Amino acid sequence: MTKSINYRPNQTEQLTQLLQDKVLYLDGAMGTMIQQHNLEEADYRGERFKDWPTPVKGNNDLLVLTQPELIKQIHIDYLNAGADIVETNSFNATRTSMADYNMESLSAEINFESAKLARIACDEVSTPEYPKYVAGVLGPTSKTTSISPDVNDPGFRAITFDELVADYIESTLALMEGGSDLILIETIFDTLNAKAALYAVEEAFEQAGHTLPIMISGTITDASGRTLSGQTTEAFYNSVSHVKPLSIGLNCALGPDMLRQYVDDLSTVAECFVSVHPNAGLPNEFGEYDLGAVEMASHIGEWADSKLINIVGGCCGTTPEHISEMVKAVENKPVRTPVPTSSLMRLSGLEAFNI
Repeated sequence: MTKSINYRPNQTEQLTQLLQDKVLYLDGAMGTMIQQHNLEEADYRGERFKDWPTPVKGNNDLLVLTQPELIKQIHIDYLNAGADIVETNSFNATRTSMADYNMESLSAEINFESAKLARIACDEVSTPEYPKYVAGVLGPTSKTTSISPDVNDPGFRAITFDELVADYIESTLALMEGGSDLILIETIFDTLNAKAALYAVEEAFEQAGHTLPIMISGTITDASGRTLSGQTTEAFYNSVSHVKPLSIGLNCALGPDMLRQYVDDLSTVAECFVSVHPNAGLPNEFGEYDLGAVEMASHIGEWADSKLINIVGGCCGTTPEHISEMVKAVENKPVRTPVPTSSLMRLSGLEAFNI
């Protein structure tokens, strides 16, 4: 990969215009669709990694190298279901997360190829009337900068802020070079990790001499209404809104019924667009998700009626059927208008503090 690659044009103006007129749709769960294929260790390895010294089954991001046609087809299925934005298969493609498989050196390549596959799929389906966009995904990594993994040493951290920044810069540049239209920092459970990602993304933009729209999506972990690092929805919004993203939203952990009140909280304060992609309910005793497409779509339809959302899709347990039903439930419903810009100074700790 070299800096001679042409980056995608900045689509902020076009996306802003579209979002003023209608709700846009994200895709659903990549992992859920991969699991339906019952891949074995050999499928993950392919020919290239047949002699890799550690097990790689479960490394879904690696499949962009070993099963690219499968990943591309999943993107196509979501696009045909009505998705306007597809997420790259790069959720765990950072060096930090790839270390679980001793594959740190493949991080940039996996991010690049994941964006390239999604770009090819979008270009095949896209039309002037219905343009399709690639969201280059940066996941939260498997480590946290705010919480010690050692109960006997609360001051210990498994990774530093600067290490995360370097990791995210590499991933962001590769996602851009692969053809991403947006950068999506998602499933944020630790706001300090997200701040590292945001700093890195802006640094990557500076290195590239080119910017893309940013989407940010946090995770309310349970009925406490807080992220894992302790922030309320509004406090989280206050912590990340300084980068002027295209959207701030919520995803994962909860189904639409339990997530609704926090979507409402966010919609009430957000001066940008709001995105949401919830799970298909809570996992059952087998770790599977039971909320059907029609029932889930009925919740999403009510959100649209209440003018809470601008971008909506699905997280764990959702399929192209879920996205298709959401499109039916939301189509032609009113669009949420971002909150007018105010003169509030928005500060935050675990709670929001507005002056």
